[in-house]
Amino acid sequence: MRWNLRLPAANKGIWKASELQRSLSEHGLVIPAGKMSGLWSGQPVSLKLEDLDVICVVLGCEIGDLLIPEPEKVRRPGQAEGTERAAVGAGTAARAVVPKRRGGRSLPPE
Repeated sequence: MRWNLRLPAANKGIWKASELQRSLSEHGLVIPAGKMSGLWSGQPVSLKLEDLDVICVVLGCEIGDLLIPEPEKVRRPGQAEGTERAAVGAGTAARAVVPKRRGGRSLPPE
């Protein structure tokens, strides 16, 4: 998942972490400066579901506006570490590798 707080905040006219922090505290969610920095920078360490509710209310957004799925980053069974696979349904079909002779012609099937 990718954290996407700043775009919904900008859509609401909030351009600084301190502005959002103030709005959240008006709705009962007090976030320390260090945690707010993580939320704003895009690298939150942890977040309670109840906090997400308040953030969505303050920004007038849905949870899908804050959390962007990245299924291509999920390691699948049989996949070597460090290799990436295209997301299912991404519209790209895998092409078979066909060995060719140096002259450019395909080798006969075995």
